[in-house]
Amino acid sequence: MNKTNNPKLKPFAQKLRKEMTKEERHLWYDFLKDLPVTFNRQKVIGHYIADFYCASSKLIIELDGSQHYEDKGKKSDKKRDEYFAALGISVLRYSNEDIKNNFDGVCEDILRRL
Repeated sequence: MNKTNNPKLKPFAQKLRKEMTKEERHLWYDFLKDLPVTFNRQKVIGHYIADFYCASSKLIIELDGSQHYEDKGKKSDKKRDEYFAALGISVLRYSNEDIKNNFDGVCEDILRRL
């Protein structure tokens, strides 16, 4: 997969790792980090940066803020999801509200999908 990565995105991905949103920090530190499978944060895959990526399961987890529910965001997400699907990678999307209001349900869903 490294052959398709855009090296210009690496510094931006590193910055995003340092500046995770409150919801990303919650999911990472309170759940994903301690799973028996490895997840990477802000992983560059092709021309995109995935919020969380598990290579062994070929699974991406995306946390969506309000911009993802506008027309432009929906179109962009659809294009990203199609790109990842072409690589054999599944994408799970959860809203920031899901993380805030149904954290246990999100974690259970991720475990089912792994």
